[in-house]
Amino acid sequence: MIQRFLPLFKKFVFFGIIGFISFLMDFALTYLFKEKLKLNKYLANSLSFVVVGFINFSLNRKYTFPDHHADYKMQLLRFFIVSGTGLVLNNFITYFFTEKRKYNFYFSKLLATFIVIFWNFSMNKIFTFK
Repeated sequence: MIQRFLPLFKKFVFFGIIGFISFLMDFALTYLFKEKLKLNKYLANSLSFVVVGFINFSLNRKYTFPDHHADYKMQLLRFFIVSGTGLVLNNFITYFFTEKRKYNFYFSKLLATFIVIFWNFSMNKIFTFK
C-alpha cells in the first residue's frame, strides 16, 4: 500500500522544495517591485508571479514531473493556464485578507500562497505534466 503512494509523495516533496525556492524568490521580487520600484501591490504581485512562474516551470519539468518526450510548448501553455488561474486565486485571496480583513499585505500573500499551492500541485500533476 505504501509503495503505491511513494512516487506521489516523492513528487510532492520535490514540488514542495521547488515551491519553497519559488516562494522565496516570489516574496523577494514582490518586495522589490512594490517597495523599491513603487509599483501597485497587485501589479507587483502579478509580475513576480509570472517571472517566478518560468523558473518554477523549468525546475518542476526537470525534477518533479520529468517527461522530456512531451511537447515543451504545450506543457508551458498548460502550466501558465494553471498558474494564471492560481494567480487569480492568489490575488483574490490576498485582496480579501488585505482589504476586507485588514491583514498586512505580506501576511495575506502568505496565506494565499499556502492555499494556492494545493491547486497548483494537483492541476500540474493531472493537467500540465500528465
